[in-house]
Amino acid sequence: MDFNVMITLIGAICAISGMLLGWIGRTKAFKDEVAQEATADASLQTDVSYIKSGILEIRVDLRDLGRRMDDFSERLTRVEESAKQAHKRLDEIKKEG
Repeated sequence: MDFNVMITLIGAICAISGMLLGWIGRTKAFKDEVAQEATADASLQTDVSYIKSGILEIRVDLRDLGRRMDDFSERLTRVEESAKQAHKRLDEIKKEG
């Protein structure tokens, strides 16, 4: 075999092996990138789910707070009416006495 043919053959083999190694590396990098994106998406979905449940809890607490405020409003109205009646009775007692 001629020396030039051998060098050309070695060069071709090196080029083909370089292309194969490059392709394998690119495929591995692509798989790693896909796995990393999937992990990031799962983490993001978990965070969104956590935020969603927190918002639902806040809504429930807000409804409960609204109900309690309505109850306090009713009680305050009754106390005001009772105080008004008590003042009238005190005024009547002052007039008599």
